[in-house]
Amino acid sequence: MTRRTSLPGAAELFRSTGRSEPPAADWFDAGQAPSSHRARPGQARRGSPRQKHTSKITVYVSDEELIALEHSRLALRAAHGVAVDRGRVVREAVAIMLADLEENGENSMLVRRLRQDAS
Repeated sequence: MTRRTSLPGAAELFRSTGRSEPPAADWFDAGQAPSSHRARPGQARRGSPRQKHTSKITVYVSDEELIALEHSRLALRAAHGVAVDRGRVVREAVAIMLADLEENGENSMLVRRLRQDAS
């Protein structure tokens, strides 16, 4: 009897986990984001629901920001009956800010706050 553990090979470790479509080759030449990332006219931008996501980013937040996020998640559950995870709250917040940026541009809350922080 062997005491060696069977480990996965490189093919299993680095296999593709989802379908990915290559980005359009010329979207960056026009200086605009791909149109598939913009909300359709007359349709509100929404954060993606709980699902397996194919992309991941790491965001560093302060202790106070993390506590505020968790407090908000618990308040959503306790006061409004909406049970969501922190990721969903963040995705919705990002969707709201991006929609505001698309709609209001220079006057969007994101532009105003980032300019305020830069000065």
